[in-house]
Amino acid sequence: MEHIFGLGKINSEELTILELQDAMDRGEITSRELVMHYLYRIAMFDQSGPFINAIMEINPDAIFIAEALDRERKEIGARSCLHGVPVLLKGNIETNDKMHTSAGALALEHHVSSSDAFLVRRLRDAGAIILGKTNMTEWANGMSPLMWAGYSSIGGQTKNPYGDHFTGGSSTGSAAAVAANFATTAVGTETSASILSPAVQNAIVGIKPTVGLISRSGIIPWTYSQDTAGPMARTVTDAAILLTALAGKDENDPATWRNGLANVEYTAFLDKDGLSKATIGVFRNALPEKYRDIGEYDDRLFSDAVALLKDSGANVIDDIEIPSFNKEWTQYKMNHEFKHSVERFLQSLPAHLPVHNLDELIQWNERNSDKALKYGQDSLKFRSQINNPLKSQKYILELISDLYDAQNQGIDYALNKYGLDAILFPSYVGADLCARAGYPSIAVPAGFQDNGRAFGITFAGTAFSESKLIRIAFAFEQQTKHRKMPNLKP
Repeated sequence: MEHIFGLGKINSEELTILELQDAMDRGEITSRELVMHYLYRIAMFDQSGPFINAIMEINPDAIFIAEALDRERKEIGARSCLHGVPVLLKGNIETNDKMHTSAGALALEHHVSSSDAFLVRRLRDAGAIILGKTNMTEWANGMSPLMWAGYSSIGGQTKNPYGDHFTGGSSTGSAAAVAANFATTAVGTETSASILSPAVQNAIVGIKPTVGLISRSGIIPWTYSQDTAGPMARTVTDAAILLTALAGKDENDPATWRNGLANVEYTAFLDKDGLSKATIGVFRNALPEKYRDIGEYDDRLFSDAVALLKDSGANVIDDIEIPSFNKEWTQYKMNHEFKHSVERFLQSLPAHLPVHNLDELIQWNERNSDKALKYGQDSLKFRSQINNPLKSQKYILELISDLYDAQNQGIDYALNKYGLDAILFPSYVGADLCARAGYPSIAVPAGFQDNGRAFGITFAGTAFSESKLIRIAFAFEQQTKHRKMPNLKP
């Protein structure tokens, strides 16, 4: 049936954004055909066949929007590289359309936002088509420590397109959808590892930006200090294009006010020789046996990645020191910010919805436990009991000590001591440190293990160093070409 949608004219299974724009400009395909192509793949591989289960909901207006953008392209021209390109959104990002924003929670199954998230407005202005919402770990892994990554009461369990392997979380659906070619790109969100982890597990590129590069307005929150959205794509180029569209100053989000990098074109930093100009520190003291036991680390593949950096001309400083890496971080700050931010979000919901605070949410879940509590809600119950969450002395001290330890004794310490442009971590083991610092990371594929499980590496840097990280990651990607398509069969 592929020929029905016009994509049989292009001899490729995984088209990049620039390839799509070129084909649409030449009239070989239309945005309408592209939307239908991705919907066909969703029907065949997500909702049947291997049942990847990455998509929570599709946008019923996507084809109409595509037709309007096709007409605009003919009459006026393309708005940007994203004109007519379908993009998927994680299920905690608000859209003012016919789709719901639930964070995977049954209690919010009927929540339709009254406005677009700031980043959604940016995408629509760029001419992107919001194709649908992706599944996620419910409440971004805020329900229970027993909940499997990628599971939600609404969406069920998302699977890894590469087989019976860990899917990563909580932006699981966004990662799996991109890997399975249900869209060229998707948007995920991260508090700690929620973009980087599923990107590594699903052999795609994930960028966790500096907190404040992308507005948090209109995203169901987890914390104030660490939350951010970020692009997920099959190539560094596509991720850079999406990051360009997402970034921007939002008058309603103070985290973005310090962003002096408005209107940066991140594709300008796609340099094939980027490694020859980089000094990269390799962090190895992050491999307790737990990472080996769950298959998060592969000695051979990580050694191959380090060797490639050296062979490509990078100045590699091996086995660097990061004093705060093995600090006994607590969840105190995050728990207190979760209580305040989620409660504030619930209080803002329309009156017709059944829950407006954490206690009501917990009670509603218990009344509907057969559908809503497959893994329980111990985490929700614990956080609901926190009083005056932003007033606690311990919270205030941890808020500032997290920043000092993760920045001054963490990422910035290593960058300054060794004169680094970036730090290389195996898999996503540096994610928590970078999240607490509010600093950017980019995950890129680094091969497949003997059992077929994807392996990735992460480059991390200081605040607003996305341009350096993109340059390094792009050069690594072009030298290695590690990504390969999953073998999906309907």
